[in-house]
Amino acid sequence: MTVLDNAYTRVSDLADLEAELVETRRYLHAHPELSFEEVQTARMVAEKLESWGYEVTRNVGGHGVVARLTVGESKKSIGIRADMDALPILEETGADYASTVPGKMHACGHDGHTTVLLGAAQHLARTRRFNGTVTLIFQPAEESGRPSGAQRMIDDGLFERFPIDAIFGLHNHPGAPEGALLLRSGPMMASADTARITIKGKGGHASRPHLTIDPVVVACNLVVALQTVVARNIDPTQTAVVTVGTIHAGEAVNVIPEYAKLAISIRSFDAGIRDLLQERITKLTNSVAEGFGASVEIDYERGYPVVVNSEEETEFARAVAEELIGSDNVSTCHLIPGSEDFACFLEHKPGSFLRLGNGMNSAILHSAKYDFADASLTVGAAMWARLTERYLA
Repeated sequence: MTVLDNAYTRVSDLADLEAELVETRRYLHAHPELSFEEVQTARMVAEKLESWGYEVTRNVGGHGVVARLTVGESKKSIGIRADMDALPILEETGADYASTVPGKMHACGHDGHTTVLLGAAQHLARTRRFNGTVTLIFQPAEESGRPSGAQRMIDDGLFERFPIDAIFGLHNHPGAPEGALLLRSGPMMASADTARITIKGKGGHASRPHLTIDPVVVACNLVVALQTVVARNIDPTQTAVVTVGTIHAGEAVNVIPEYAKLAISIRSFDAGIRDLLQERITKLTNSVAEGFGASVEIDYERGYPVVVNSEEETEFARAVAEELIGSDNVSTCHLIPGSEDFACFLEHKPGSFLRLGNGMNSAILHSAKYDFADASLTVGAAMWARLTERYLA
């Protein structure tokens, strides 16, 4: 089976679905569900996919939904993923379709990601202009941290039960024009690790500090010392972040406490740099504490790995994007210090993670005023449809 060049999906081919996609996206926005709670969202997704003729498997790695459609005789298979969960944020958009659940909202655009993939699914089911199997992965719990929804789906046999040759995903991108596409080969989004440090000193009266080991002083010296990790241990041509996000100690002004606690966010774009950061932070923390006579406990948690896009799949997706919307609307994405559990999929399969423009004036991700741009829905859906047709031509 060979698909003619002029038969590949265009954005205009989804014009008749635009109103339906907007309605779906806004319904999802109004009914957000947090990580591991995506029961109604998963049910809605599964029922739509079943109505379009997909073979649907529910409850993969939690509330994950996997849908497959085979056309022709080719054994080739492509996987496309969308995430479904919301965030524990009180919405302040003032939209008519704002969250109906206090303290929960789609502040990262997963309502849009889900809708984009549903739009592609509906279009592919009615046109069937490909030869092989398309596997659609609707993932729960991207926002949860480890073990995330991606890892849970993998642990539940995702790639053994639903074989694919490559996997693709996207995230909306505030600060880029609506409907624009951004791609990048190699490292694109950072790993995200967390160190929780407890410094144990010797408490006592604030008027007699010589009889104590002040963990506050140790913590303050450690915060300053940690600033040297990136500045003096990391190659200047590399990128890394070490941020002390919280520091807590004591409750009374006239008491030197027994403990001080810090939490650190650590990000990098290279596996070797990631290892070096852990080594230096651990050694430096122990050394600073020892120098003051304190003891320390370090809970170092490895979070999402680096998103590393394979070159072949990324350049293929770039070519498809340029065919779809023109090269003027396709650009190379800068390094993003945020993290994404799509990285877990890329540790097992070649693939690429794309960014879809959400508007130049869009509120930032995880903001109470953020909203997904409905104008990007048909572009995203057409991209997934055309990518599938071209990959399975």
